[in-house]
Amino acid sequence: MLGKLLKHDLKWVYKVIVIFYVLSFIFSILGRLLSQIENSLIFDVVSKIVIGIAISLAVSALINCMMRLWARFILNVYKDESYLTHTLPIKKSTIFNSKVLACIITIFTTMIVAIVCLFICYYSKENMQVLKQLLEIAASTYDTTVLRFLAVVLFVIFLEAVYIILIGYVGIIFGHKSNQKKMLKSIIIAFVIYMAMQTLTLAGIGIYGLFNQEVMNIINTTNIVNMDAIKSVMYLGIVIYCAYIVVLYAIGKKQLQKGVNVE
Repeated sequence: MLGKLLKHDLKWVYKVIVIFYVLSFIFSILGRLLSQIENSLIFDVVSKIVIGIAISLAVSALINCMMRLWARFILNVYKDESYLTHTLPIKKSTIFNSKVLACIITIFTTMIVAIVCLFICYYSKENMQVLKQLLEIAASTYDTTVLRFLAVVLFVIFLEAVYIILIGYVGIIFGHKSNQKKMLKSIIIAFVIYMAMQTLTLAGIGIYGLFNQEVMNIINTTNIVNMDAIKSVMYLGIVIYCAYIVVLYAIGKKQLQKGVNVE
């Protein structure tokens, strides 16, 4: 049953997001083709505009993906569709699992589309050489490999997106326990949770800094600090985000199982 629910959730979200995907690819390819026309100021300007549109569409795909996931959660769990959803012989935990899996899958594919569009727009031997040099500098600075550096950066972005969406899910669940101003309360609760967790993150880094002077220097100074300390903070951030995601998932599932006030 989880597979069927997930299929419907993905179909609903992708119905709009795929349009952004297609347009991103079209404008990326068009911008790439126009950029190949040499010795033309007009085509050079137009190609840059088109490439800008392609990148904007890729970013919009991510934003709309998040909005669609939240909208799907509300419509499917609390609005008109909820009457059918809650008559199905399935647990509320299964419903929540479907929404979380849809979040993970759609965010992942949206990031892949954005990366591919950037590649189409800017690929050239010269650009790849410059990018490689920049990545090698960054990787050597952090005493790691280029592949690992890229993986860490992309993984952090991915975790951040999933983390924000789960905060939205939890905010929606708590907000819709009220009888009035449900959406407003959902937004306020989500914002409070986000600020509380960000404050907790800073506090955690501060506590860690008490046992690691180099990490404390990152907080207390604007001077160049030890790169090992920055690496430690980056990896600590990954651990913290993973912990937050697990906690938000557990809270969301538990609260949803307690019952739903269908509108």
